[in-house]
Amino acid sequence: MNILAGDQSSQTAEIMRRFNDVFQLHDPSALPGLIAEDCVIENTTPAPDGARHVGRQAYVGLWSAIATQPDTRFDLEETFIAGERATVRWRYFMADGNSVRGVNLMRVEHGLIVEAMGYVKG
Repeated sequence: MNILAGDQSSQTAEIMRRFNDVFQLHDPSALPGLIAEDCVIENTTPAPDGARHVGRQAYVGLWSAIATQPDTRFDLEETFIAGERATVRWRYFMADGNSVRGVNLMRVEHGLIVEAMGYVKG
């Protein structure tokens, strides 16, 4: 993980570590405590623009479903932290053996994720 110096960067790095653990461990139980009530997520599907979801409940539901899919995994390729912003590059391996590379652009405020924009290589 690459982190620029600063208290905000350190806090963001810790939130991203806990967030990424959800997917590495296939355990979404930490999600409600990581996500702001008024968060916004734009995920990668449907192509080409994805879908926009607003609010903690929508966020937790979407990411819980992804985190608990059997026989799948995320390989973290790089996480870069700068203040309240994080860039997470990843490769997602699906149950059928295929994979896709992507990136999440995240923003943290007051110790909670407030924004996540997901993009994939087409």
